[in-house]
Amino acid sequence: MQKIVLSAIGAALLCTPPIALAQTKAATYITKEEVDTVNKQSGIDRTIRVLDIGHENFAVGIIHRGPTGGGRGAAAGAADGGAGRAAGAAATPEPCGEKVSSPPPAGTPNGLFHESQTEGYYIVSGAGTMVTGGHIVSGRKSAADAPVTTTLNGPSCSGSIMGSDVVLRDVKAGDIIIIPAGVPHGWTNIPEHVDYLSFRPSQRVLTAGYVHPSIAGAGKK
Repeated sequence: MQKIVLSAIGAALLCTPPIALAQTKAATYITKEEVDTVNKQSGIDRTIRVLDIGHENFAVGIIHRGPTGGGRGAAAGAADGGAGRAAGAAATPEPCGEKVSSPPPAGTPNGLFHESQTEGYYIVSGAGTMVTGGHIVSGRKSAADAPVTTTLNGPSCSGSIMGSDVVLRDVKAGDIIIIPAGVPHGWTNIPEHVDYLSFRPSQRVLTAGYVHPSIAGAGKK
């Protein structure tokens, strides 16, 4: 009897069209108008949506940085970590990265890395100098309930970036940068501004279903 049942199941699977066996997922559309709306909101890094795409979650964010040294988004590199510390300001930040006995030299770039979140940047407008690689020195871990942890990039470590493998690279509109999880990154020079989309696949680091409040009523898919 068991052989008959298994044979029947096998026959049914063979006769079933492949499309019926595949996981059904609807496409999600994010319009330019929605991106522009989110980019007008306060803050530097803003997640637009977080989607469950089956084997992992996929988030899209828009980031605006003003000129280095002044204005909105000017605290290049440290800004993301700063946002992460804001929610946990009452508690002493947990140290992370390499411990050093003396402060980093003047002019050492700041940045952060994300423990489990890979990012792919697409520069929409503006230009600047990115710093990647190396390691974080005298860092501070983002609080568990901080926005950078819950909404932006998951657990992160921010601090000074040092090391012989640090790379400085000028980037401009149209360029793409892929930053694996655990790789420090930040900005050292932004003449006017730089705006970029960040595509973030991850193993459930962020909560699927999140939609930025400014477009939450749009309901477009």
